Amino acid sequence: MIRATPADRPRRPRRLPRPRHPRRLAAEATALLVAAVVAFPLYWMVLSAVKPAGEIQSTDARPWTLSPNLDSFRRVFEQQDFGRYFLNSLLVAGTVVLASGLIAFLAATAVTRFRFRFRTTLLVMFLVAQMVPIEALTIPLFFLMRDLGRLNTLGSLILPHIAFSLPFAIWMLRGFVRAVPESLEEAAYLDGASRARFLWQILFPLVLPGLVATSVFSFISTWNDFLFAKSFLISDTSQSTLPMALLVFFKPDENDWGGIMAASTVMTVPVLVFFVLVQRRLVSGLGGAVKD
Repeated sequence: MIRATPADRPRRPRRLPRPRHPRRLAAEATALLVAAVVAFPLYWMVLSAVKPAGEIQSTDARPWTLSPNLDSFRRVFEQQDFGRYFLNSLLVAGTVVLASGLIAFLAATAVTRFRFRFRTTLLVMFLVAQMVPIEALTIPLFFLMRDLGRLNTLGSLILPHIAFSLPFAIWMLRGFVRAVPESLEEAAYLDGASRARFLWQILFPLVLPGLVATSVFSFISTWNDFLFAKSFLISDTSQSTLPMALLVFFKPDENDWGGIMAASTVMTVPVLVFFVLVQRRLVSGLGGAVKD
């Protein structure tokens, strides 16, 4: 019996790659252009952080440098109490993310699963709270923190940020909780699960992508906060956060732009790390929110 060799077998004609649609090419080009515009300030920040002082102060600004150095970063890390400022920012942002996520999850479950009086009014109040600018509430919050005795403490930063993070988080998580069918909850109760067990072992994992999405916004807004830190931390510099550390490089005679850009770069790194760690759940969380 003669077997056909691979050379004798008929070859299938190769499929030519399909030409891309002009609309798709235009969309990809637009996306690349938008990405370049968004990334350019970050590139310029890092570039200014590694430029020598002479090139930064030069009137002939160039988007490159042939002699990069780390002197600006050295001045940043040699700054007194820089490590304390970093830990303070990490403590404030971490506390806000955990506390706002927990409260928002319980509140979203309550307004979605339970029917009670003024429920619609409460949801409308959440929307109204999002419309009020933070700057308009800074002075009232200052007097409130003064009456509570929380000025010059990290609590004066944690409490307002939790309050401002909750309306957005509750509205987003409300869609995730609503997407979980009530039949699943009924089946869990028939199997003997208590309400608390259903809440933490079944419902919580299902809405976790939404929690991650809200935590990103809470973390970024808290980490980059300068207004509350400048308003509520008046005399105790040991409670300062990283945005307050930038003020050291602003001098009356001449600003240290290299130090400012280096400190800004250091501040950006934790945000990027946090985003990379949660990016997968963030995409699914935003997709679930849009789907709802």
